[in-house]
Amino acid sequence: MTVDAAGTPDSPRTPDLARALEALSRELPGRVVTDPEALEPLRVDRSGVVAAGVPLVLVEAESVEDVQVVCRVASEFGVPIVTRGAGTGLAGGGAGGEGEIVLSTLRMNRVLEISPANQLAVVQPGILNGALNEQLEGHGFWWAPDPASKHISTVGGNIATNAGGLLCAKYGVTREAVLGLKVVLIDGSVIEVGHRTVKGVTGLDLCALMVGSEGTLGVIVECTLKLRPLVAGVVPTIGAYFTDVRRAARASAAVTASGIQPAIMELMDKGVLAAVSAYTGVDLASHGDSYLLIQTDGANAVAEAEGIVEVLSANGGTVEMTTDPQSALTLVDVRRQAYAAKEALGNVLVEDVSVPRDRLPDMFAKIDEVAARTGTTIVTVAHAGDGNLHPTFIYDRAETVVPRAVWDAADELFTYAISIGGTLTGEHGVGLLKRQWLGEELGERQYELQRGIKRLFDPQGLLNPGKVFAE
Repeated sequence: MTVDAAGTPDSPRTPDLARALEALSRELPGRVVTDPEALEPLRVDRSGVVAAGVPLVLVEAESVEDVQVVCRVASEFGVPIVTRGAGTGLAGGGAGGEGEIVLSTLRMNRVLEISPANQLAVVQPGILNGALNEQLEGHGFWWAPDPASKHISTVGGNIATNAGGLLCAKYGVTREAVLGLKVVLIDGSVIEVGHRTVKGVTGLDLCALMVGSEGTLGVIVECTLKLRPLVAGVVPTIGAYFTDVRRAARASAAVTASGIQPAIMELMDKGVLAAVSAYTGVDLASHGDSYLLIQTDGANAVAEAEGIVEVLSANGGTVEMTTDPQSALTLVDVRRQAYAAKEALGNVLVEDVSVPRDRLPDMFAKIDEVAARTGTTIVTVAHAGDGNLHPTFIYDRAETVVPRAVWDAADELFTYAISIGGTLTGEHGVGLLKRQWLGEELGERQYELQRGIKRLFDPQGLLNPGKVFAE
């Protein structure tokens, strides 16, 4: 899909690209890249969105001061900035287009502080999620956000999109694991939002506002994170096969209604089961048409797992349970390979809706109905523990843009999710892919209020222009 990511109605001045490039090259020697071959990959993230044109320049920031320089230059000469981490986003938020500065924070990847006494860490935004937890493990702690991409996605990107993942039902989304942020504003000034303390209600919560802002309000340059002690003891892992996906969805809703809180509860439909079985070599597809993967942890993990087994069996599941760590690791890893397995089938449009957990069966029924009626191929994996589904449209590799029929089918799913009390995106963000539907969910008044907040932080409309909000 080709998207013109440069310019918005909020940025009417003509940018002076030549002077901006001259200033950046002068003030940041060794950190400015203009080679077209290096800039070309920056037009796209893992969503498949391709921005129109090649970015003006890549700046590989190494410090807060570097970011301040970029923001001051951009502000002075009216040049847009797209902040980018590892480029693993699935909504087009990190795609840099013509006339834009792509500001990379990947080199800002240090752990600045680990405080076991306060159960917090201070890190730079470019550190990978998985690499951070490797360092924290030696101190007896971990950072709970757990996207399937944790080994390739950055902490800054997790925060910018308020990422979710496999553990949200028990441990919450990224916002609940962030205490404070240091942010560079578009004029180059620095603000510190949030607190190092567990409690803090001074003024409006600008830290929570920054989490999930997708680079539209400021550039996150330092993150104070809430840690958790490592979970001790056995981690029972349950696999349950069902004859159809709606029955599996009803069983997952029954687990939630029982009051037992699993750490992981993932649902894969028939198409995903076939894809991951073929991709990983672990045969799940021959045992049923849908599959629930569930883990419990903590002091009552075994008793909770036994209770879940009873619920699943009563709801028609063929259930297996293991406490073997290697078997559990294999099953969870198979689930983490779902995205790559789906990519192996063809071009993909990975979508991201969330619904109330008791409406999961209805959402799966709608997906099946839309797929059958429109002739589109849709395979779905869901974080069933929190109601977040990823219906993924598979289409021919020969197609260079997402086919109109796919977008029409996606539109039906978005509209339906909203109609049953759900949301357009549970964890990927709005970016470019979903901006045209944002007003439908928010309503006119709230949409304008949010645009007003954007203008307050970014009066020239230079921060990630065209992303999230659009006329």
